[in-house]
Amino acid sequence: MALANKKFLPAAEERRRFQRVKVHLLGRYMLPDRREFPCQVINMSPGGLALLAPGIGNVGDRVVAYLDHIGRVEGKITRIIDNGFAMTIGATPRKRDKLAAQLTWLANRDILNLPEDRRHDRIVPRNPIAVLTLEDGTKMTCRIIDLSLSGAAIAAENRPPLKSTVLLGRVQGRVVRNIEDGFALEFLHEQPIETLEESVTAR
Repeated sequence: MALANKKFLPAAEERRRFQRVKVHLLGRYMLPDRREFPCQVINMSPGGLALLAPGIGNVGDRVVAYLDHIGRVEGKITRIIDNGFAMTIGATPRKRDKLAAQLTWLANRDILNLPEDRRHDRIVPRNPIAVLTLEDGTKMTCRIIDLSLSGAAIAAENRPPLKSTVLLGRVQGRVVRNIEDGFALEFLHEQPIETLEESVTAR
């Protein structure tokens, strides 16, 4: 079988193929037994990453992770480190190119101290009226002041609790701070520009 002859790169060789970038990204990951844990990525390349994690699986276990600014990645645990583990990232060449661009941006952001909530250009939607669904299922009408691929500023009489998870249209977000006329949301996953307005104003 062709698979039997396939060579798998050892971890050291994988690290030589892709330059690792020191980053501090928060996220969540799931082990094969479906347990989920929070995590913090400490370095990453388009081919792999190392993270601090409370729940550690076994070498070879498949891991699915959702990381701030990056999105969904999956791969296998390659080695156990202090208070965490390292894992490969299974990705197509196109996805690796995108990861490389994201990591370059993250590295430059740390050097330049770019403000966190201005990482994407903000726009005012053509239709600013949207429906917000709170954690308890309550729905309320709100007005979108402006939005970007990663979040939105919302004008509303009632402010949900900070750190609560809500739905803006059909986009999941987290309340990160209060502003004068309402509150600011950070989307759990970066949104594609093509469907952004349609998704946040969906009824």
